[in-house]
Amino acid sequence: MATVVTKADALDPVLNVAFVEYAQSRGFLIDPARVRSPQDKGRVERAVQFVQTSFWAGEDFGCLAEAQTAAELWCRSRAGLRTHGTTQAQPAVTFAEVEAPVLLPAPTERYDVPLYKTAKVHRDHHIQVAKSLYSVPGDLIGTSVDVRADKALVKIFSGGQLVKVHPRQKAGARITDPADLPSELTGYAMRNIDDQIRRAYAHGQHVGVFAEVILDGPLPWTRMRHVYKLLRTCDRYGPDRVNTACERAVDAGATSVVTVVGMVERALEADQATAEPAPPDNVIIGRFARDASHFAAGRKVTR
Repeated sequence: MATVVTKADALDPVLNVAFVEYAQSRGFLIDPARVRSPQDKGRVERAVQFVQTSFWAGEDFGCLAEAQTAAELWCRSRAGLRTHGTTQAQPAVTFAEVEAPVLLPAPTERYDVPLYKTAKVHRDHHIQVAKSLYSVPGDLIGTSVDVRADKALVKIFSGGQLVKVHPRQKAGARITDPADLPSELTGYAMRNIDDQIRRAYAHGQHVGVFAEVILDGPLPWTRMRHVYKLLRTCDRYGPDRVNTACERAVDAGATSVVTVVGMVERALEADQATAEPAPPDNVIIGRFARDASHFAAGRKVTR
């Protein structure tokens, strides 16, 4: 059966992982017989035929409860006290003396059948399991991982090693561990508004104030890209110029980062214009150079 043995082999059969876990949880061993080797199987009596001839034959039961009561009485008085054909012992005595003391208590909870699958780690550092998303360490992007999911936990394996454990989420949900994301993307991916404001203040007091103005209002994470553009402007033109532009923008009541970028670029152009060197004063004028009017279009020619 493929539900127990996924690959038959006389010496080293491959067992179904799900059934192995079930056997471990219930406390029994798996010893598969070889293919086409009936001598490997344990000998049993023809139990069905024995029940048919000894219990059912000639009986007529009015209901299921009556049949159940009669079957229990038959087991105690007839089937359990006969001499077993193979063991040559009474089954009831063998059970009481040998088997009952080593029996485990019956399970009280229904076995939680896990889900097994192979999932690909996408560029957003997540995998999809049962229509839910779970984060995976970034160095596994583009690879395939093995997943085991039960009602409580989702375990992710790579190369046979456990790399991540998440609580099981309902369908459509998403769970992200910040440690699985690159440090430069953690704040944006987790919608951490405080982290964005802190990074803005690191570039200057007025840059931080302007970032707070941008993010002030409902659904602030929808304007996080504006703060990212502001921070990139600081990296490109320097925090001093951006800090000055942000101070003027706040005083004027401006809330657009595009306005700040324009102010910085115009200030930079003005600085470059004033910094251009004056033309040199040691230019030698040609001795026989003609006047510019000589080359004017439509000049009169004197004969």
